[in-house]
Amino acid sequence: MYHPHIMSSLPFAMRAFTKPQLASSTRSLLNKSPHQPIQQAFSSNTSQTRWQTTWRRTQHQHQQTRGYRQPLNYQRFKATSSLFRRWAQHPRFYYHVAGIGGTVGGVYIYNLEEVPVSHRRRFNIVGPQKEAEAGQMMFQQTMQEFGNKLLPAYHPKSRMVRRVLDRLIPHSGLQDEEWEVHVIDDPMKNAFVIPGGKVFVFSGILDICQDDDGLAAVLGHEIAHNVAHHAAERMSKSNILLGVVMAGFLLIGIDPGIGNLLTEFAFTRPGSRSQESEADYIGLLMMSESCYRPEAAMELWARMEKEEQNSPPQFMSTHPSNHNRLEQIRGWLPEAEAKRDGSECSSMNGFGKFLISGGVTEGQANECAASDFKQTVQRAKW
Repeated sequence: MYHPHIMSSLPFAMRAFTKPQLASSTRSLLNKSPHQPIQQAFSSNTSQTRWQTTWRRTQHQHQQTRGYRQPLNYQRFKATSSLFRRWAQHPRFYYHVAGIGGTVGGVYIYNLEEVPVSHRRRFNIVGPQKEAEAGQMMFQQTMQEFGNKLLPAYHPKSRMVRRVLDRLIPHSGLQDEEWEVHVIDDPMKNAFVIPGGKVFVFSGILDICQDDDGLAAVLGHEIAHNVAHHAAERMSKSNILLGVVMAGFLLIGIDPGIGNLLTEFAFTRPGSRSQESEADYIGLLMMSESCYRPEAAMELWARMEKEEQNSPPQFMSTHPSNHNRLEQIRGWLPEAEAKRDGSECSSMNGFGKFLISGGVTEGQANECAASDFKQTVQRAKW
């Protein structure tokens, strides 16, 4: 409060400074609205609400950035259920279902075919041309990645692969393919054959093979994938599963990532393990018919089992476990031995087998067993 008697005792300079200041303070108090505290509280409340809204929006955006997804869109599921109930009440509902089922079943049956050798029936909508185009793309990608690690054709490891391949191809039914051998100087224990006859063998697996018989088990298995056209079957199945995932997303709102994960463990990986077992069977018969020891396949997978002791469980893998492979091959051995005995392998003497291991073809070795020894050696290119 402003007191005149106090102000009179102050020096003139201080009076000139203090009085207007107090006066202005007094005017501000007198002009202050009685509703100002309420307005300030409301303004503070509004600011807090805006801050909370901004914070929630930021958190939502952050969850989306981190990849958080809702596994099931309940609103879409509810809407789809309502539409389905309305469709079920249609007087021609059963005719619609029968028509759709008949169309899908007809397409499936029309595209069924039999796998060579194993005689398994499977669905396939991808033709040889599409499979060859996919193989060419894979070949280019592989060459870009490992082209600088390829061993020359005259390298002993490359010659070993070519020697075994030349004995297997006549019994594969794929003699018309343009076969190429590529040995990659890498410790990886792997090998694969791209559709079109492009063979890739990592040098690391040759130590596991140990000899021509072990390598024949590996190459026979990989060639068998091409014999059975497993690449085309995988592409056909992937198209169907993609349609299932998209239908689940559009109809009931299942997140595509969750759908892909479910189809991966429910269909893709079990199907891949089935193909691997089928390739083991076809490859075993192929190597036996090519006069290799079928027992070498069991020896190979026994060595692989020791090398891969920390491998994941079978249900998580695209390949059967090494132990299961051993047991399956054990059951197929009588058939493989009969296949070997039914070929011309029994007519080969010990020197004929030696010629084959040295690079002479099977026909030359059989000729050696039946004709003059010296003439055959002169014709063989050492």
